[in-house]
Amino acid sequence: MVTVKNSNGYETFITAGSYELKADEPLESGGTGMGPTPYDLLLSALGACTAMTMRMYAERKKLSLEAMTITLNHDKIHAEDCENCETKVGKLDRIIIKISFTGNLSEDDKTKLMQISEKCPVHRTLTSEIKIESVMNES
Repeated sequence: MVTVKNSNGYETFITAGSYELKADEPLESGGTGMGPTPYDLLLSALGACTAMTMRMYAERKKLSLEAMTITLNHDKIHAEDCENCETKVGKLDRIIIKISFTGNLSEDDKTKLMQISEKCPVHRTLTSEIKIESVMNES
């Protein structure tokens, strides 16, 4: 369970299990810049899941994966600029994930790891149909 508390401005406090995090908006957006933005946290979740999923695969297949670096970026693009997207009007969200590997890996190993990267649960959640329900908590 994750609990999010905000009482003033954009600085927001997050409790995830026994861990405490903070989110905020940058100064130019009216925040105090005291934490990552919500999109930074979203990209962090996707990147962490991707890394863990590839690591599990590499260990199971006994690949010589020493390390990986995953860089993620979020932006919005015009739908008509996307060849393989269902949406054709307006703007849509795009996440670009760049992955580099260190280790004695063949090109086949790298190709398979790239395929596995798209099988992480967070990736699957973000690319599937999703329904988010907001309900008022009567306390």
